[in-house]
Amino acid sequence: MTDSGSGRLLQLNINGATVEVPDRGDSLLGVLRDDLKLTGAKDGCSPQGQCGCCTVLIDGQPRVACVTPARRLRGRSVVTIEGLDPDRAELWGAALCSTGGSQCGFCTPAIVLRLEATMQDPQHVSDDDAEVEAKQALLAHLCRCTGWQTITEAFTAVRNETIETPVAVGEQRSERIELEGGVAQEISPRSALGAGGFAADTAPADRLVAVPDENHMWHVAATLQEARALAGKVQGRRTTIEPTYPIPIPDGDWVASFQTTWTDPAYLETDASWCEPGGEPATALGNGGAFGGKRDAEVEHAARRLADEHRRPVLALYSREDVMRRTAKRPPLATGIRADGTGVINVAATSGVAELVTSVAPEFEVREFEFAGPPTSLAPRAAVWAEIAVARAALSDPDAPITVVSPQGGTATVSGGSDGIHVEVDAGAALAPEVLRSYCIGAAHMGWSWATSEALTVDLDGQIHDLTVRSLGILRAVDTPPITVSISDEADRPGVNGSDAVFAAVAALAWRQSGFARRFPVDLNR
Repeated sequence: MTDSGSGRLLQLNINGATVEVPDRGDSLLGVLRDDLKLTGAKDGCSPQGQCGCCTVLIDGQPRVACVTPARRLRGRSVVTIEGLDPDRAELWGAALCSTGGSQCGFCTPAIVLRLEATMQDPQHVSDDDAEVEAKQALLAHLCRCTGWQTITEAFTAVRNETIETPVAVGEQRSERIELEGGVAQEISPRSALGAGGFAADTAPADRLVAVPDENHMWHVAATLQEARALAGKVQGRRTTIEPTYPIPIPDGDWVASFQTTWTDPAYLETDASWCEPGGEPATALGNGGAFGGKRDAEVEHAARRLADEHRRPVLALYSREDVMRRTAKRPPLATGIRADGTGVINVAATSGVAELVTSVAPEFEVREFEFAGPPTSLAPRAAVWAEIAVARAALSDPDAPITVVSPQGGTATVSGGSDGIHVEVDAGAALAPEVLRSYCIGAAHMGWSWATSEALTVDLDGQIHDLTVRSLGILRAVDTPPITVSISDEADRPGVNGSDAVFAAVAALAWRQSGFARRFPVDLNR
């Protein structure tokens, strides 16, 4: 372990106050989080500068803190989400809750700062172009949960000061949130502004930081910068090599068939956990938003072991490159479907996959393939059963909406054209319709993104070549079709997850609109 302390001090203006911090040559993000404990700026990819989650205002202009050297900020003004005018912060928190523009809350503090700066810009455009303006501003950001639309709705609401009072957190709201997200999750003005309780934010002030190296050895230091130096971290790159398709399409007389490649759950909060000596580690799931990721708990085990070894609290966390290399992916597969609805699915060998297919599609034969590559899991959203639902869309009336029923019992019926994607969802008792709507919009975006934009390049030796957060292929706001959601509220039935069915149905719609392309992601411009 190393300890920081060069003796030199750096004087900065942060949120209107002059502060002195150790001059270690760190980034602004490191200073904010390690020295000042201002955790509203999030680390989703540092030092890639691509996710936008660490955005702050420097002399009123949005900048990503992870690639901004702190030494360059002498004599300049830095504002973080904690320093935003309280009235404006309250307005944004209320707007994001009323529209559903925040779910896990990891990306929204930075987005609020950028959209606030956009709104205060003298070149701010007319009301008629507000949505276009917001989408352009969001090009600098990634969001996995919301599907963008509810964020642009919040932007319009703040501009027009037409904000509905957020629904109070209650039992039905909490139940719907957990049904859709799979874990308990706080959705509130405070979480929208960055205080949702992520593990990396809640670690004690005197914690040490631990990161792994390429050989799975953990290195411990006083700061993240120092720990990464010990681990020899090398910044990842995005490859120009085309994605590979390791699973062959099965032989047969198919109405339609397709192959998928490697994809990632694409959560923005990297795996993190902290632990006190002799204590229980903080969950890596934080405030949700992992969509089936973070199930192996390596960071939790590391935090507990290292805290006991060093007799101090330890925060163990992955970099974005670690997430790309070490965490489970959606299993690649290839499938064909016959006119009678039977089919064959060739799939990467994955624990439980044969049992899953037998339970949801007994008319499909399953063949598992072993080959080099990252670990796979059925935990990513609707893995494998969604692909079967997509294949079945080839048998439906090409002019009729596509209906998918999930294993949980949720039903989604979707249609689409030049005016966007239209979703009807039946999830039993709606419980909290505004929450269900926001999750369905996010699921529609995710399904469209998976089908049209997401792929990772993995070579024949199983090595991932795409190591940046933008490599994940998350669909941008400017490329996302408008999404409308109609909810059937069956109050006499128990509530069930509805958004997973939306994910699968929207992916099937994209495949049909591609002319039943042979490979995912599909190209809708051909």
